Amino acid sequence: MNSERSVERPAYFVFDVESVADGELVARVRYPGETLAPETAVERYRAQLLEDQGSDFIPYTYQVPLAIVVAKVAEDFRLLDLVSLDEPHHRPHELTRLFWAGWEAYRQPTFVTFNGRAFDLPLLELAAFRFGIGVRNWFNVDAKSWDQKRNRYNLGSHLDLYDILTNFGASRFSGGLDLAANLLGKPGKLEVKGHMVQDLYHQGRLQEISDYCRCDVLDTYFVFLRSRVLLGHLSLEREQELVDATRDWLEARRETCAAYGTYLAQWGDWVNPW
Repeated sequence: MNSERSVERPAYFVFDVESVADGELVARVRYPGETLAPETAVERYRAQLLEDQGSDFIPYTYQVPLAIVVAKVAEDFRLLDLVSLDEPHHRPHELTRLFWAGWEAYRQPTFVTFNGRAFDLPLLELAAFRFGIGVRNWFNVDAKSWDQKRNRYNLGSHLDLYDILTNFGASRFSGGLDLAANLLGKPGKLEVKGHMVQDLYHQGRLQEISDYCRCDVLDTYFVFLRSRVLLGHLSLEREQELVDATRDWLEARRETCAAYGTYLAQWGDWVNPW
C-alpha cells in the first residue's frame, strides 16, 4: 500500500474505484463458442452497447477493479492521508483484499462516495465474491434492517453524496461529480475521463489511471466537506480552513506524485458571495 502512515484512526474512507472489463469473461459469457481474444470481445461488446444504448460503458458485473484510491479522513473532517492501493501493481484480487481488509483494520470507517451505491461498492462486493474474500461485517444480514451496513439509508456505514444531493434518487443530478466539484471551484474532470480508462488500460498506462482516480477522490473529499456544511455538521469558516490545509498538504507532496501537481495547477477557490 502506497501510504504515509497515519497514527490517527480515520472515521471516514472517501474513495473511488477505476475498473476495466474482464475480456475473458466477456468472451465466455457474451460470445460463447466464438473463441474471441479478450480485447476483441471487449471492443465488440462496447460497439454493441454504443449502438443499442448510446454508451459503450460495460456493466460493472463484467468488470474488475484496477485502481482504488482512499482518502483517510478524521472525525473532525481533516485529511489524514491519501493512498493508492497496490500501486504500481494494480492486481484486481489484491486491490479487493486490501480494500476490505483496510476497512476492517481501521474499525469500519464510514464509506464516502459519489454515486458509489450504484457502482463502486457493488463492484467491490462482486469482486469479493469472485475472489473468495469474506466480508462478514459488511454483509451483516442478520442485523435489524436499519442496522445492516448495506441498508440504503444507513448513513453511518456509507454516505453516498449523490444520495444527499438527490434526496435518495428523487431527482437527477445532471453533471455528476464534475459539476459538484466545479461549483466549489475545484478542477472536476481533467484530461482523463472515465470512459477513457479501458483504452488507457489496453495501452498499459496504469499510472495515469491511478492519478485520475486520485483527482476524483480529492474532488469527492471537497464535495464531502461542503455536504457537512449543508447538513449543519461543519461551519463554512471551518470548511474553508480545511480546504486551505488540504491545499498545503498537496503542495508539500506535489514532488512525490504527479497527480497532485496536476490538480493544483487547475485549482480554483470558491467565491464567497457575501
